[in-house]
Amino acid sequence: MSGHSKWANIKHKKGKTDALKAKITTKISREITVAARMGGGDPVGNMRLKLALQKARENNIPKENIKRAIAKGIGATDMDNYEEITYEGYGPAGVAVTVEVMTDNRNRAAADVRHAFTKSGGNMGETGCVAWMFKRKGIFVIAADGHDEDELTMLALDAGADDIQAEDGDFVIYTTPEDFDTVEKALADAGIETEVAKITMIPDTTIQLSDEDAEKMQRMLDTLDDLDDVQDVYHNAEMPDEE
Repeated sequence: MSGHSKWANIKHKKGKTDALKAKITTKISREITVAARMGGGDPVGNMRLKLALQKARENNIPKENIKRAIAKGIGATDMDNYEEITYEGYGPAGVAVTVEVMTDNRNRAAADVRHAFTKSGGNMGETGCVAWMFKRKGIFVIAADGHDEDELTMLALDAGADDIQAEDGDFVIYTTPEDFDTVEKALADAGIETEVAKITMIPDTTIQLSDEDAEKMQRMLDTLDDLDDVQDVYHNAEMPDEE
């Protein structure tokens, strides 16, 4: 990925509209509820809940919403109807796209995701058709101001991180999912605050899009983001405005 930030492909959008913020709150609250139902309401020992809570903090989800979501997960049974599905396919110019869904209606979810692909000139593929192009990684984003790169690099690598890069005024630490907890603890023990801490999918390579294809790709991403069932979307497009 020479000349391009791996992190750029999965950054949160800036300037979210109120409607989008409300939708994000609903999606994250659902994730918190499912995580609590599956592993209990204590994030200690429940990695999925811990990551969902981190996502909630990053998106400024109100604490009351978080408490309600956890309580619902512990006590309610209506989330038993939800299942997690991953759809794969290709966007404009052959961009690899992976869509993670949480839904109580598999047929509706499949139809909606397929429509988002075809509407933008893409097509859904078979399971596994693009998964091999991505690796699951832990990511920590730390503001560069006030941190010495050499010291932070030493700390991260000693804790088990794979790599650390300076990207757009931040330091981005990459880990395996297995080493995520260890690196997180080392950063916390050193009093280092993270802007983002998550486990996500990073593409091995990217595809540089023309302006026309980038517009189609952005429309596709916007359509997918607007679907209630869609939790996360990963792709390997190198968008012109991300450089």
